[in-house]
Amino acid sequence: MREGILLDQPVGDKIAEYQECKRAYEPNLFSSEVKMISRREFFQLAGITTLGTTVLPESVVVGVTTDRRSNVGKPNKPLMYPGTQKSSTKRMLQFYKRCGVNNVCGNPDQWSLEGLLELKDRCIANGITLDIVPLGMPLSVGLLGDKNNRDRQIEQTCDQIRLAAKAGIPAIKYNMTVLNVLRTGTTGGRGGSRYSTWTYEKGNSNKSPTRAGEFPAELFWERISYFLNRVIPVATEHKVRMACHPHDPGVPTTGYRGVQRVLGTVEGLKKFISISPSSYHGINFCVGTVASNLDNPSAEIFDVIRYFGQRKKIFNVHFRNIRGRRNNFQEVYPDEGDINMYRVMNVLKEVGYSGMVMPDHVPMHPDDPDQLQGLAFALGYIKALIQVVYDES
Repeated sequence: MREGILLDQPVGDKIAEYQECKRAYEPNLFSSEVKMISRREFFQLAGITTLGTTVLPESVVVGVTTDRRSNVGKPNKPLMYPGTQKSSTKRMLQFYKRCGVNNVCGNPDQWSLEGLLELKDRCIANGITLDIVPLGMPLSVGLLGDKNNRDRQIEQTCDQIRLAAKAGIPAIKYNMTVLNVLRTGTTGGRGGSRYSTWTYEKGNSNKSPTRAGEFPAELFWERISYFLNRVIPVATEHKVRMACHPHDPGVPTTGYRGVQRVLGTVEGLKKFISISPSSYHGINFCVGTVASNLDNPSAEIFDVIRYFGQRKKIFNVHFRNIRGRRNNFQEVYPDEGDINMYRVMNVLKEVGYSGMVMPDHVPMHPDDPDQLQGLAFALGYIKALIQVVYDES
């Protein structure tokens, strides 16, 4: 006989009441809709007031949980988990594992089926799952050059999607940018750290055009649409999610060095995801980048997450905090910026995001040339926040 509920008197009609209570409060032990009640509350609802020695028959025994966290991690409640995208050497994979990380975005030594499988096997051998790989193409994939050059890059991109599918890798992250990440140096931070900084007024002193020359918004959108209309059907066919990173950072609508960065605004990102309806077309949502493209990031970032999260367009999360706003910001430790990162994690949970939450850029220090101290701090912070927001369920 299994452990049951003990009574000091004949059960009689209490069994029927018990069964009714069971149906009312435990329709599905794995449902997020279950209302958890204490053992005392259960007995009060069933009209049972005294504990004794009689045991309910096995047919009506039900486990009434006293642990509020028992639903955490059940299949109907997807979990976020910490991840990272730094080097994938054996040494670094073991470092991630020591930090409690079990999933990564890894870069193969060679972009081939053999290279992808070797990377995947190396991850598995160190207890790590390979969730994402970066596209092995230029950041400006599909944007620059004549039509023949663009078509060749697009076909190579499609080939890499096919290879990722054969290797069992479910996602690829990529950029569509003419300009690289824009920064104007560093600013001093806590403990002698250096914070990567962007000040548009300082950066705009460079007026020379890029190798792309003038690149207005209309041309950008034409090239992006041309790329997506050819690439996303292949990704959809092979079930590989394509996660595009926003432009880091956005610039004024007049442009920077002749380039208008259309993926450097929320409206631009909304237009981007609307170009293809495929569930395999989405965003590598960088909290720090999106926040740095807002006028009031500490207030606005949460509804931006909701917009893309509710549409299931967030395929990966870069968890970075900033101090400042559009055109003038510093990248700081996750606990000291203007963004409430606990609220960010809660909103990601709210919209049902399930996937990696990874550090992006971390502060630098002369004693930490590989930035492993900053990375470890950020990973621990992410892991703790994930535990907290799910423990509060």
